[in-house]
Amino acid sequence: MTSYLLRRLWQMIPTLAGVILLVFVLFRFFGGDPAEVLAGQIADAQQIAAIRAQLGLDQPWWIQLGLFVQQIVSFDFGQSWMTREPVSQIVATRLPATLTVMIPILVLEVLLALPLAMFVAYRRGTLTDRLVVAVCVFAMSISFLVYIIVGQYVFGFLLGWFPVQGWSDHWTTNLVRYAPLPVMLAVFVSLAPQTRLYRSFLLDETGQDYVRTARAKGLAEPAIMFRHVLRNAMIPILTNVAVQLPSIFVGSFLIEVFFSIPGLGREVFLAVNRSDYPVIQAATVYLALLTMVINLGADLLYKLVDPRVTLG
Repeated sequence: MTSYLLRRLWQMIPTLAGVILLVFVLFRFFGGDPAEVLAGQIADAQQIAAIRAQLGLDQPWWIQLGLFVQQIVSFDFGQSWMTREPVSQIVATRLPATLTVMIPILVLEVLLALPLAMFVAYRRGTLTDRLVVAVCVFAMSISFLVYIIVGQYVFGFLLGWFPVQGWSDHWTTNLVRYAPLPVMLAVFVSLAPQTRLYRSFLLDETGQDYVRTARAKGLAEPAIMFRHVLRNAMIPILTNVAVQLPSIFVGSFLIEVFFSIPGLGREVFLAVNRSDYPVIQAATVYLALLTMVINLGADLLYKLVDPRVTLG
Protein backbone atom coordinates (compact mmCIF):
# COMPACT_ATOMS: atom_id res chain seq x y z
CA MET A 1 0.00 0.00 0.00
CA THR A 2 2.78 2.43 0.92
CA SER A 3 4.73 1.74 -2.26
CA TYR A 4 1.57 2.20 -4.33
CA LEU A 5 0.80 5.49 -2.60
CA LEU A 6 4.31 6.81 -3.18
CA ARG A 7 4.23 5.72 -6.80
CA ARG A 8 0.91 7.46 -7.40
CA LEU A 9 2.13 10.63 -5.73
CA TRP A 10 5.20 10.55 -7.95
CA GLN A 11 3.01 10.07 -11.03
CA MET A 12 0.97 13.14 -10.09
CA ILE A 13 4.01 15.39 -10.60
CA PRO A 14 4.20 15.15 -14.43
CA THR A 15 0.40 15.37 -14.64
CA LEU A 16 0.38 18.54 -12.59
CA ALA A 17 3.30 19.88 -14.63
CA GLY A 18 1.28 19.34 -17.80
CA VAL A 19 -1.69 21.18 -16.31
CA ILE A 20 0.55 24.07 -15.26
CA LEU A 21 2.09 24.33 -18.73
CA LEU A 22 -1.32 24.19 -20.41
CA VAL A 23 -2.75 26.88 -18.13
CA PHE A 24 0.25 29.12 -18.72
CA VAL A 25 0.10 28.70 -22.51
CA LEU A 26 -3.64 29.37 -22.65
CA PHE A 27 -3.43 32.53 -20.55
CA ARG A 28 -0.13 33.77 -22.00
CA PHE A 29 -0.66 33.25 -25.72
CA PHE A 30 -4.42 32.97 -26.26
CA GLY A 31 -5.94 35.29 -23.66
CA GLY A 32 -6.42 39.02 -24.06
CA ASP A 33 -3.91 41.54 -22.81
CA PRO A 34 -4.66 42.10 -19.10
CA ALA A 35 -2.86 45.44 -19.17
CA GLU A 36 -5.33 46.79 -21.70
CA VAL A 37 -8.24 45.53 -19.61
CA LEU A 38 -6.90 47.12 -16.45
CA ALA A 39 -5.99 50.37 -18.16
CA GLY A 40 -9.41 50.88 -19.71
CA GLN A 41 -10.41 52.16 -23.11
CA ILE A 42 -9.07 55.70 -22.67
CA ALA A 43 -5.54 54.71 -21.60
CA ASP A 44 -2.59 55.49 -23.83
CA ALA A 45 0.31 53.22 -24.78
CA GLN A 46 2.54 54.56 -22.02
CA GLN A 47 0.03 53.69 -19.31
CA ILE A 48 -0.45 50.21 -20.76
CA ALA A 49 3.32 49.67 -20.84
CA ALA A 50 3.60 50.78 -17.21
CA ILE A 51 0.91 48.31 -16.17
CA ARG A 52 2.60 45.51 -18.11
CA ALA A 53 5.87 46.26 -16.33
CA GLN A 54 4.13 46.33 -12.95
CA LEU A 55 2.50 42.93 -13.58
CA GLY A 56 5.69 41.44 -15.00
CA LEU A 57 4.09 40.88 -18.41
CA ASP A 58 6.99 42.58 -20.17
CA GLN A 59 9.35 39.75 -19.14
CA PRO A 60 10.24 36.88 -21.54
CA TRP A 61 7.79 33.99 -21.46
CA TRP A 62 10.23 31.59 -19.77
CA ILE A 63 10.72 34.00 -16.88
CA GLN A 64 6.95 34.38 -16.55
CA LEU A 65 6.63 30.58 -16.54
CA GLY A 66 9.27 30.31 -13.82
CA LEU A 67 7.45 32.88 -11.70
CA PHE A 68 4.18 31.03 -12.26
CA VAL A 69 5.70 27.73 -11.11
CA GLN A 70 7.21 29.49 -8.09
CA GLN A 71 3.78 30.83 -7.17
CA ILE A 72 2.26 27.35 -7.39
CA VAL A 73 4.98 25.72 -5.29
CA SER A 74 4.69 28.41 -2.62
CA PHE A 75 0.85 28.48 -2.84
CA ASP A 76 1.14 32.23 -3.33
CA PHE A 77 -0.45 33.48 -6.53
CA GLY A 78 0.16 37.10 -5.68
CA GLN A 79 -2.64 39.64 -5.65
CA SER A 80 -5.84 40.01 -7.58
CA TRP A 81 -5.30 42.44 -10.43
CA MET A 82 -8.65 44.08 -9.77
CA THR A 83 -9.14 44.14 -6.00
CA ARG A 84 -5.44 43.96 -4.96
CA GLU A 85 -6.46 41.32 -2.43
CA PRO A 86 -4.04 38.39 -2.01
CA VAL A 87 -5.28 35.39 -3.97
CA SER A 88 -4.53 33.08 -1.04
CA GLN A 89 -6.78 35.21 1.14
CA ILE A 90 -9.51 35.10 -1.50
CA VAL A 91 -9.40 31.31 -1.53
CA ALA A 92 -9.30 31.07 2.27
CA THR A 93 -12.22 33.45 2.82
CA ARG A 94 -14.47 32.23 -0.03
CA LEU A 95 -13.92 28.50 0.32
CA PRO A 96 -15.95 28.07 3.58
CA ALA A 97 -19.09 29.41 1.89
CA THR A 98 -18.61 27.01 -1.01
CA LEU A 99 -18.09 24.04 1.33
CA THR A 100 -21.17 25.01 3.35
CA VAL A 101 -23.25 24.40 0.23
CA MET A 102 -21.27 21.73 -1.62
CA ILE A 103 -20.70 19.21 1.20
CA PRO A 104 -24.42 18.85 2.05
CA ILE A 105 -25.17 18.47 -1.66
CA LEU A 106 -22.69 15.62 -2.03
CA VAL A 107 -23.74 13.83 1.17
CA LEU A 108 -27.49 14.11 0.53
CA GLU A 109 -27.08 13.14 -3.10
CA VAL A 110 -25.43 9.84 -2.19
CA LEU A 111 -27.62 9.11 0.86
CA LEU A 112 -30.83 9.63 -1.12
CA ALA A 113 -29.90 8.30 -4.56
CA LEU A 114 -28.34 5.04 -3.37
CA PRO A 115 -31.32 3.77 -1.27
CA LEU A 116 -33.73 4.85 -4.01
CA ALA A 117 -31.66 3.02 -6.62
CA MET A 118 -31.58 -0.09 -4.42
CA PHE A 119 -35.37 0.07 -4.05
CA VAL A 120 -36.07 0.32 -7.78
CA ALA A 121 -33.44 -2.34 -8.50
CA TYR A 122 -35.19 -4.60 -5.98
CA ARG A 123 -38.50 -3.85 -7.73
CA ARG A 124 -36.95 -4.29 -11.17
CA GLY A 125 -39.40 -4.89 -13.99
CA THR A 126 -42.43 -3.75 -11.99
CA LEU A 127 -44.64 -0.72 -12.54
CA THR A 128 -42.80 1.09 -9.71
CA ASP A 129 -39.47 0.59 -11.44
CA ARG A 130 -40.77 1.88 -14.77
CA LEU A 131 -42.48 4.84 -13.11
CA VAL A 132 -39.35 5.91 -11.23
CA VAL A 133 -37.22 5.61 -14.37
CA ALA A 134 -39.74 7.68 -16.34
CA VAL A 135 -39.75 10.39 -13.67
CA CYS A 136 -35.94 10.43 -13.65
CA VAL A 137 -35.81 10.84 -17.43
CA PHE A 138 -38.34 13.67 -17.26
CA ALA A 139 -36.42 15.41 -14.45
CA MET A 140 -33.14 15.08 -16.35
CA SER A 141 -34.61 16.79 -19.42
CA ILE A 142 -35.19 20.08 -17.55
CA SER A 143 -32.38 22.61 -17.24
CA PHE A 144 -30.92 23.39 -13.84
CA LEU A 145 -31.62 27.05 -14.50
CA VAL A 146 -35.34 26.29 -14.68
CA TYR A 147 -35.20 24.57 -11.30
CA ILE A 148 -33.47 27.61 -9.79
CA ILE A 149 -35.98 30.10 -11.18
CA VAL A 150 -39.04 28.04 -10.23
CA GLY A 151 -37.57 27.12 -6.83
CA GLN A 152 -36.81 30.73 -5.96
CA TYR A 153 -40.30 31.83 -7.05
CA VAL A 154 -42.21 29.07 -5.23
CA PHE A 155 -40.20 28.61 -2.04
CA GLY A 156 -38.90 32.16 -1.79
CA PHE A 157 -41.58 34.53 -3.08
CA LEU A 158 -44.84 32.55 -2.82
CA LEU A 159 -44.30 30.44 0.30
CA GLY A 160 -41.59 32.56 1.92
CA TRP A 161 -39.90 29.52 3.44
CA PHE A 162 -36.36 30.47 2.45
CA PRO A 163 -34.57 33.69 1.53
CA VAL A 164 -33.77 33.86 -2.16
CA GLN A 165 -30.44 35.60 -1.64
CA GLY A 166 -28.15 36.51 1.22
CA TRP A 167 -25.34 35.28 3.41
CA SER A 168 -24.03 36.01 6.91
CA ASP A 169 -20.82 35.74 8.89
CA HIS A 170 -22.11 32.87 11.04
CA TRP A 171 -21.76 29.30 9.79
CA THR A 172 -24.82 27.95 11.59
CA THR A 173 -27.03 30.75 10.26
CA ASN A 174 -25.84 30.10 6.73
CA LEU A 175 -26.37 26.35 7.04
CA VAL A 176 -29.86 26.65 8.53
CA ARG A 177 -31.23 29.72 6.76
CA TYR A 178 -29.45 30.47 3.48
CA ALA A 179 -28.06 27.11 2.32
CA PRO A 180 -31.20 24.87 2.42
CA LEU A 181 -32.84 26.22 -0.76
CA PRO A 182 -29.80 25.95 -3.09
CA VAL A 183 -28.88 22.60 -1.52
CA MET A 184 -32.42 21.28 -1.97
CA LEU A 185 -32.59 22.36 -5.61
CA ALA A 186 -29.13 20.98 -6.45
CA VAL A 187 -29.92 17.63 -4.79
CA PHE A 188 -33.26 17.45 -6.57
CA VAL A 189 -31.56 18.02 -9.92
CA SER A 190 -28.78 15.48 -9.32
CA LEU A 191 -31.05 12.85 -7.75
CA ALA A 192 -32.54 11.72 -11.08
CA PRO A 193 -29.33 10.98 -13.03
CA GLN A 194 -27.60 9.48 -10.00
CA THR A 195 -30.55 7.20 -9.25
CA ARG A 196 -30.59 5.90 -12.81
CA LEU A 197 -26.82 5.40 -12.80
CA TYR A 198 -26.73 3.58 -9.45
CA ARG A 199 -29.70 1.47 -10.54
CA SER A 200 -27.76 0.33 -13.61
CA PHE A 201 -24.76 -0.56 -11.44
CA LEU A 202 -26.94 -2.63 -9.12
CA LEU A 203 -28.79 -4.37 -11.96
CA ASP A 204 -25.49 -5.37 -13.53
CA GLU A 205 -24.60 -7.18 -10.32
CA THR A 206 -27.99 -8.87 -9.90
CA GLY A 207 -27.38 -10.82 -13.09
CA GLN A 208 -24.10 -12.33 -11.86
CA ASP A 209 -23.66 -15.99 -10.97
CA TYR A 210 -23.06 -15.36 -7.27
CA VAL A 211 -26.50 -13.75 -6.98
CA ARG A 212 -28.20 -16.75 -8.60
CA THR A 213 -26.26 -19.02 -6.26
CA ALA A 214 -27.39 -17.00 -3.22
CA ARG A 215 -31.00 -17.23 -4.37
CA ALA A 216 -30.66 -20.98 -4.92
CA LYS A 217 -29.46 -21.32 -1.33
CA GLY A 218 -32.63 -19.62 -0.13
CA LEU A 219 -31.16 -16.29 0.92
CA ALA A 220 -33.75 -13.54 1.13
CA GLU A 221 -33.74 -10.89 -1.60
CA PRO A 222 -33.10 -7.93 0.77
CA ALA A 223 -30.14 -9.77 2.25
CA ILE A 224 -28.77 -10.43 -1.23
CA MET A 225 -29.09 -6.76 -2.12
CA PHE A 226 -27.36 -5.47 1.00
CA ARG A 227 -24.74 -8.17 1.64
CA HIS A 228 -23.67 -9.01 -1.89
CA VAL A 229 -25.00 -6.74 -4.62
CA LEU A 230 -24.35 -3.42 -2.88
CA ARG A 231 -20.85 -4.40 -1.82
CA ASN A 232 -19.83 -5.46 -5.32
CA ALA A 233 -21.43 -2.37 -6.86
CA MET A 234 -19.54 0.00 -4.57
CA ILE A 235 -16.51 0.25 -6.86
CA PRO A 236 -18.36 1.88 -9.79
CA ILE A 237 -20.35 3.94 -7.27
CA LEU A 238 -17.14 5.23 -5.67
CA THR A 239 -15.77 5.96 -9.12
CA ASN A 240 -18.84 8.03 -9.92
CA VAL A 241 -18.61 9.93 -6.62
CA ALA A 242 -14.95 10.69 -7.30
CA VAL A 243 -15.88 12.02 -10.74
CA GLN A 244 -18.76 14.06 -9.31
CA LEU A 245 -16.73 15.83 -6.61
CA PRO A 246 -14.82 18.22 -8.93
CA SER A 247 -17.93 18.77 -11.04
CA ILE A 248 -19.87 19.78 -7.92
CA PHE A 249 -17.35 22.55 -7.31
CA VAL A 250 -17.70 23.64 -10.92
CA GLY A 251 -21.49 23.55 -10.57
CA SER A 252 -21.23 25.86 -7.59
CA PHE A 253 -20.57 28.74 -9.99
CA LEU A 254 -24.20 28.85 -11.10
CA ILE A 255 -25.61 28.31 -7.61
CA GLU A 256 -23.46 30.97 -5.98
CA VAL A 257 -24.19 33.53 -8.69
CA PHE A 258 -27.97 33.13 -8.58
CA PHE A 259 -28.18 32.95 -4.78
CA SER A 260 -25.52 35.63 -4.14
CA ILE A 261 -23.38 33.27 -2.07
CA PRO A 262 -19.91 34.78 -1.53
CA GLY A 263 -18.12 31.55 -2.37
CA LEU A 264 -15.19 30.58 -4.50
CA GLY A 265 -17.41 29.80 -7.48
CA ARG A 266 -18.86 33.29 -7.67
CA GLU A 267 -15.39 34.78 -7.18
CA VAL A 268 -14.06 32.83 -10.16
CA PHE A 269 -17.11 33.90 -12.20
CA LEU A 270 -16.38 37.54 -11.41
CA ALA A 271 -12.69 37.02 -12.15
CA VAL A 272 -13.53 35.67 -15.60
CA ASN A 273 -15.72 38.69 -16.34
CA ARG A 274 -12.98 41.14 -15.38
CA SER A 275 -10.02 39.10 -16.73
CA ASP A 276 -8.48 38.69 -13.29
CA TYR A 277 -5.91 36.10 -14.36
CA PRO A 278 -4.25 35.33 -10.98
CA VAL A 279 -7.58 34.27 -9.46
CA ILE A 280 -8.53 32.18 -12.49
CA GLN A 281 -5.14 30.50 -12.65
CA ALA A 282 -5.17 29.68 -8.94
CA ALA A 283 -8.67 28.18 -9.15
CA THR A 284 -7.71 26.11 -12.21
CA VAL A 285 -4.57 24.69 -10.64
CA TYR A 286 -6.26 24.01 -7.30
CA LEU A 287 -9.14 22.22 -9.03
CA ALA A 288 -6.71 20.08 -11.04
CA LEU A 289 -4.80 19.18 -7.87
CA LEU A 290 -8.06 18.42 -6.05
CA THR A 291 -9.15 16.13 -8.89
CA MET A 292 -5.92 14.14 -8.71
CA VAL A 293 -6.13 13.81 -4.92
CA ILE A 294 -9.76 12.67 -5.12
CA ASN A 295 -8.91 10.04 -7.73
CA LEU A 296 -6.09 8.77 -5.53
CA GLY A 297 -8.44 8.58 -2.55
CA ALA A 298 -10.99 6.66 -4.62
CA ASP A 299 -8.35 4.13 -5.66
CA LEU A 300 -7.42 3.57 -2.02
CA LEU A 301 -11.08 3.12 -1.08
CA TYR A 302 -11.42 0.38 -3.71
CA LYS A 303 -9.16 -1.81 -1.60
CA LEU A 304 -11.16 -1.00 1.52
CA VAL A 305 -14.57 -1.93 0.10
CA ASP A 306 -13.29 -4.95 -1.84
CA PRO A 307 -10.17 -6.72 -0.51
CA ARG A 308 -9.92 -8.61 -3.81
CA VAL A 309 -8.79 -5.45 -5.59
CA THR A 310 -5.06 -5.37 -6.29
CA LEU A 311 -3.40 -1.99 -6.30
CA GLY A 312 -0.85 -2.25 -9.11
